[in-house]
Amino acid sequence: MGNQNYILEMRNITKEFPGVKALSNVNFKVKQGEIHCLVGENGAGKSTLMKVLSGVYKYGEYSGDIVYNGQVQKFTTVRDSENVGIAIIYQELALVPELTVYENIYLGHEIKNGSIIDWNATIVKATEMLKKVGLNINPETKIKDLGVGKQQLVEIAKALSKNVKLLILDEPTAALNEDDSENLLKLLKELQKQGITSIMISHKLKEVLAIADTITVLRDGQTICSMDKEKDEITENLIIKNMVGRELTNIYPPKDFKHGEEVVLELKNWSAHDTSLGRDVLKNVNIKVKKGEIVGLAGLMGAGRTELAQSIFGNAKDYKLQGELFVNGEKKVFKQPSDAIKAGIAYVTEDRKGDGLILIQNIKQNISISNLQSIASNSVIDENEEIMIANGYKESLNIKAPSIEQIVGNLSGGNQQKVSLAKWLFAKPNILILDEPTRGIDVGAKYEIYTFMNQLVKQGMSIIMISSELPEVLGMSDRIYVISEGRVTGELPIEEATQERIMEMATKGD
Repeated sequence: MGNQNYILEMRNITKEFPGVKALSNVNFKVKQGEIHCLVGENGAGKSTLMKVLSGVYKYGEYSGDIVYNGQVQKFTTVRDSENVGIAIIYQELALVPELTVYENIYLGHEIKNGSIIDWNATIVKATEMLKKVGLNINPETKIKDLGVGKQQLVEIAKALSKNVKLLILDEPTAALNEDDSENLLKLLKELQKQGITSIMISHKLKEVLAIADTITVLRDGQTICSMDKEKDEITENLIIKNMVGRELTNIYPPKDFKHGEEVVLELKNWSAHDTSLGRDVLKNVNIKVKKGEIVGLAGLMGAGRTELAQSIFGNAKDYKLQGELFVNGEKKVFKQPSDAIKAGIAYVTEDRKGDGLILIQNIKQNISISNLQSIASNSVIDENEEIMIANGYKESLNIKAPSIEQIVGNLSGGNQQKVSLAKWLFAKPNILILDEPTRGIDVGAKYEIYTFMNQLVKQGMSIIMISSELPEVLGMSDRIYVISEGRVTGELPIEEATQERIMEMATKGD
């Protein structure tokens, strides 16, 4: 194949941050009109590579060449890359919630008549763009009134309005449910027919296999391989092997002990009413957790699993609660999260950026914050002890960072999650609630977190794990409760649990 078939070639791209070589001589080629998937563990350099391509990291801040349509490009802003037809859509959408759909689509490149914005033409054109992405909504709807799936389609419509030739999607389905995900993948195929080339970063290997013409694997900032669907026999295992550089025959570490029978946490007829939404989020829930047990909570998005966790952990959302909560057989009423922490309960949230971590502080400060009094005397922190503890967690959880002084905002998702876990473990809980503990984390870091969970329960801690990934629920739990529309619709010992049975229970309504 000659050059003329490649819309993009990135040659020997190297990008360094203080203390980290994020990309090292990466070569990445994309054929005109294909769907090309970029995969790799967290921190492998996928997003960094795309930020170099789109001009977020400008010419001069990296070495190597971006050759687009046969010419070397020197982008100094994102607008430069947009002007030649490259658009990037991030996981965290960049829309303005208070504005309408049509205003968002043409924001920054308004349709003008002389110097005045022509709103009628804008609405007509926006409607055309929405049609292209198969979104049948009124363009005057405000963004904040749309679900995430539809917002994503508006982002793509916005890219199309800029006459995009190369569309980059960074984890586009991470926050979407199955229907919206499928819809998005269909759209990429549709756009492909119209001659648009796409690059998609994704952790979901089933989607990658379903949609990619070519798959490129990055590992530790280097290109490992590119596989062509027509020539290579590609399987999930092969992709994983290239991603982690080792065969992961067993994704879930084996358990080598039996949990106790003593009940450490029990909910009886537990209900929660969300006054702001005016509806019940939990209805008559009865669950038990035993010492040293991992209890999985399965269910679809919006089933009420996070609401259950928050209602146990000091009711931070101010639900109207009914029913009884027992810790070690004692009835408890938690007015706020600090009450739950005192009773030995910790909650690692799924939103590590929003609730879990202080991104501008370093690893050491993030870990010690949950239990400062244990390393302080007369309110002076023993810094040596703080350093020892943080280093201990850095080692036992294999947190990848030059040192514990590294700012948490600069870590990859998997390593941020480990810091979040360390922070709560330092509070020495007896009951640990993990909400989507491995969301958006790569296979290798997942295994490390699973191994750590097994060590914790072996030491007598009990874990409640909320997860949307059924294999994870099945691979880690001793017992599973399935929640649907705020009710427990089933309880399964692990021996009887299958993906099909869980799905069946999860889709039971009232």
